[in-house]
Amino acid sequence: MDNMLIEELEALRYIQYECHDAIGYITLNRPEKRNALSAEMVTELKLAFDTAEEDENCKVIVLRAAGNVFCAGADLAYIQELQGFGYTDNLADSTHLMQLFHQIYTLNKVVIAQVQGHALAGGCGLVTVCDFAFAVPEAKLGYTEVKIGFLPAIVSVFLLRKVGESRAKQLLLTGDVISAPRAQEFGLVNFLTSAVELDEQVQQFARRLCVENSAQSMEVTKEMLARLPEMPLEDSLRYVAQLNAEARSSLDCRRGIAAFLNREKINWEN
Repeated sequence: MDNMLIEELEALRYIQYECHDAIGYITLNRPEKRNALSAEMVTELKLAFDTAEEDENCKVIVLRAAGNVFCAGADLAYIQELQGFGYTDNLADSTHLMQLFHQIYTLNKVVIAQVQGHALAGGCGLVTVCDFAFAVPEAKLGYTEVKIGFLPAIVSVFLLRKVGESRAKQLLLTGDVISAPRAQEFGLVNFLTSAVELDEQVQQFARRLCVENSAQSMEVTKEMLARLPEMPLEDSLRYVAQLNAEARSSLDCRRGIAAFLNREKINWEN
């Protein structure tokens, strides 16, 4: 990383970024406020994800949090302050969060949520837009916006894709907070693990992706899965056929098939 970027990262107040063994760690670091999302925190998250995406040493990203709570959602004191502003200012702030969610969802690297505590409202939204989620059984998740007269608007776009209309309605219209095991049944959480094993389990999973999978293949596959739901059938079939054809001539595909035919185990970090 260049010196200017390092200086920007060191200046972050609420977010930390570091990279070890090809895994980039982005940490929500506002535990005294239960990692509530303010405009400044969203700005810092955007910078951290930009950094991880451009970091050549980073193959997979882990989003985690300091303290006992993963993220309690929007900073309600900040939302209350915005109520005194006009529509234009509120739209700008809403767009700010929307851009973060879209950035994570479409990032060219896999993002894993490491949920060590409750993830509520916008915090649950962060989990939703990640590609995978590990959680401790004690964690609670939910979109509680309707209980305070607010809307789970931005996350709805991604939640519908993730769990379907019926379950999205159940979660968003009730505002119920559910356990991590229940969230796993809904498809919000992929893996449950104890608190003492959470770091190790996430790291092992991330390392497996780094070593066993082509980064290029994961990038294209993630982009493909993001684009397909909105395409008409015929367009989607043409699109995937083109991707299939392009992949066959890629360096990674040539390397992978050669290794398979030669019965060699490939390490995609090298």
